[in-house]
Amino acid sequence: MTNDGGFRELVGVELVEAEEGRAVVELRAGDRHLNPGGTVHGGAVSTLIDVSMAEALNPMTGEEERPVTIEIKVNYLEPGEPGTLRCTASVRKGGGRITIVEAEVVQRESDELVALASGTYTRVG
Repeated sequence: MTNDGGFRELVGVELVEAEEGRAVVELRAGDRHLNPGGTVHGGAVSTLIDVSMAEALNPMTGEEERPVTIEIKVNYLEPGEPGTLRCTASVRKGGGRITIVEAEVVQRESDELVALASGTYTRVG
């Protein structure tokens, strides 16, 4: 189940590819995504991570289920710059009730690693 509007559209997050247990999502960061220091706001990076993790889980959920975030830990390694941020998420351990997903965010133009994250998800429905 993918919601093609709403918050994702507002932020500008786009699904690039998805398969069971893995997804790639991009954000074309512009002026609206920047903090007062001129780098990509941490909330925008966190949103990119959350969406990519959910997309990695979507093919693994039943028709009436949806992945729900329990917790996300983000390590911000470098500031994101205007341009394209790409997040790749992979399921680390799938389970009946709880699933662990890992993700990394890269600045596409420089291939600089911007953030590493891990998330805990459950399915509801």
